[in-house]
Amino acid sequence: MADIIALLLPFFGLILVGYVAARVTRQPAEALGWMNTFIIYAALPALFFKLVSRTPVEQLTRLDFILGEIGATYIVFTILFLIGYFIRRNSFGDCTIQAFAGSYGNIGYMGPGLALLAFGEAAAVPVALIVCFENAAHFIVTPAMMAMAGGDQRPAREVMGEIIRKVVFHPFILSTALGFCVAAIQVQPPEPVARLVDYLAQAAAPCALFAMGVTLAIRPVRRIPGEIVYILFFKLILLPLTTYLVLSLIGNFEPVWIYSAVLLSALPTATNVFVISQQYGVWQERASASILIITLASVITLPGVLFAIHMGLLPADLVP
Repeated sequence: MADIIALLLPFFGLILVGYVAARVTRQPAEALGWMNTFIIYAALPALFFKLVSRTPVEQLTRLDFILGEIGATYIVFTILFLIGYFIRRNSFGDCTIQAFAGSYGNIGYMGPGLALLAFGEAAAVPVALIVCFENAAHFIVTPAMMAMAGGDQRPAREVMGEIIRKVVFHPFILSTALGFCVAAIQVQPPEPVARLVDYLAQAAAPCALFAMGVTLAIRPVRRIPGEIVYILFFKLILLPLTTYLVLSLIGNFEPVWIYSAVLLSALPTATNVFVISQQYGVWQERASASILIITLASVITLPGVLFAIHMGLLPADLVP
């Protein structure tokens, strides 16, 4: 357990540094813009390209893994949506954001660095596939659900065009696709280009975690949602368990693939959930509070997940 805490401490420490820095300097939210641009358009794409381009191409075509992981995510998404809509009688838009809060983890900012530290280079491929395809799924589901909720009054053709643009031209998708092409033709970039990619990739985790801390600090908690109790449980406990069960039952995966997916499922809610809520003017203050509370709770739950994995409490093959 001491090793696990030592593993997680730098990650949550960087978030704390960003949080304290934002509180002390009191910079406006706009000051974070260029750092977010660097993270989303340079550092993380470089990391994903690096991970994918150095991987045998046959490992990049595991459709069963991709569908299993996304399927587990949207099982939890659907349950949360139905609870909000039929039991708590919330609006369609509110239920959509609540479902994202309980199923959309911080896989881009926290996932790659933490999984690589916990499981080594063998985690590179499953992490890259999860980040790429799960984000693509969210980019499709978000505008579609909000259009159904009536929060988007644009014509269906315009909404569909935006979905396609977001999926095809997102930096994560483009960098992963480029890495796949390089892996397929087995040609590595020239040494200066490879060195640049390495520099950018090494900056991804520290900058992303610092920015996450700043983001949490500049969004004060004014309204704590009543739904936070079960959303927190679904996000930090039920989602990783669902991911574990689905992938274990599908089977034929290396243990590190299953454990990487479980770890990414156990991450706290992505700050993108607040961005979505703000974009559509739905559940904004409560989304911000949910992200902060779930992130704080993950300080306790993440060590538990890693402890269960490293102590063999989660066998990779449930059905030998």
